[in-house]
Amino acid sequence: MTKAKQETRLGLVRRARRMNRKLAVAFPQVYCELDFTNPLELTVATILSAQSTDKRVNLTTPALFARYRTALDYASANRVELEELIRPTGFYRNKTSALIGLGQALVERFDGEVPAAMAELVTLPGVGRKTANVVLGNAFGVPGITVDTHFGRLVRRWAWTDEEDPVKVEKAVGELIERKEWTLLSHRVIFHGRRVCHARKPACGVCVLASDCPSYGIGPTDPPTAAKLVRGPETEHLLALAGQ
Repeated sequence: MTKAKQETRLGLVRRARRMNRKLAVAFPQVYCELDFTNPLELTVATILSAQSTDKRVNLTTPALFARYRTALDYASANRVELEELIRPTGFYRNKTSALIGLGQALVERFDGEVPAAMAELVTLPGVGRKTANVVLGNAFGVPGITVDTHFGRLVRRWAWTDEEDPVKVEKAVGELIERKEWTLLSHRVIFHGRRVCHARKPACGVCVLASDCPSYGIGPTDPPTAAKLVRGPETEHLLALAGQ
């Protein structure tokens, strides 16, 4: 494709939206991979996911959510007990402080309920824009762009933006993609990053975005070789789309 520096703004918008449509075909059923049943559980799980994996968090939260069901439960938690429960997710002391602070803030300022507005969410301990967008998009149905490590890496590879700061990445991508698509786009990009477009060796040779990607070729382009790099339950579907 034409190099990004030669691309017009209109060309970039069209390419970004075309790539989003291709991702929708590649990943027709996307979702938050953290297990939760309500906004509080999702907020807690997202805080725990920092410097951890969704899989590890999902192994930790059943016991946690059984013991701590309300904001008041977190606000009045025994620190040692809470630390022990969330220890497997890493950085458990800092996360314990965040969860206790979260519970206290929710009880004191929001009647124990997680607010459904960005401006209020980001005032809570442990909650930045990334966590807020996860909660808004998946618990409240409010469109949001979640800029995690996968999302940032991929949109820079695609030359949608060269920004490194997550807030600037969020703004740049939000100007390319329709607002109603933001939450789904976030899931699609994250799925693609986990399954196909890996950090060290992306599976370029079986990527549905190959014709639109300025970074095509940084990973193996030989389809049989690339096919071995694809991960996840969608592998068969993704390889079929690539003609493998």
